[in-house]
Amino acid sequence: MFSEEEIKLQICDIGKRMYSRNMVAANDGNISVKINDNEIICTPTGVSKGFMTPDMMCKLDLKGNVLECKEGYKPSTELKMHLRVYEKRTDVRAVVHAHPIYATSYAVMGVPLTKHITAESVISLGAVPLAKYATPSTKEVPNSIEEYLADYNAVLLEKHGALSWASNLESAYFKMESLEFYAELLFKTSQLGNPKELDGEALEKLYEIKKQMR
Repeated sequence: MFSEEEIKLQICDIGKRMYSRNMVAANDGNISVKINDNEIICTPTGVSKGFMTPDMMCKLDLKGNVLECKEGYKPSTELKMHLRVYEKRTDVRAVVHAHPIYATSYAVMGVPLTKHITAESVISLGAVPLAKYATPSTKEVPNSIEEYLADYNAVLLEKHGALSWASNLESAYFKMESLEFYAELLFKTSQLGNPKELDGEALEKLYEIKKQMR
């Protein structure tokens, strides 16, 4: 079990990874970690994910009430997405929101990532659905993702970006990293032609492995 200070350091580290991999620009994106049954620690709004320090982090309850936040900082209004994930998936302990270039390109075009082109993408993610466009910072956004929370590990947000979740922060981040790799691979292989998809018994076996690893 990590202490709150350790979790804050982990969030800063993940933020730097996201920034260095061009998954976020300027002050985009947000990260949260559920630290107990009623509290989360999250990134502040208006701060680049590549330049955060632990003292900038905010603590909220699962209703979105701010419990602790350094003067001059406040949580993002996009935390509504995170709170909906925690409400509907009690096994989830971390949520990551980012705007990775290739994945967001598919989101902008309104195209879900549903082509099963590699064994790894099936096992790590499966299909990645597209949540219909919702006005940022409003309840429309959590409402748009709710139908996908039970059966998926990540979702594209139409005209916006992507969201991933898992049982710990590193896994939630790796879901986002895998999502971007999958999107880039699908884009590049599509330039070569129509990539052949896995199907039938081969696909069923991969989904069984995925199920066992959840």
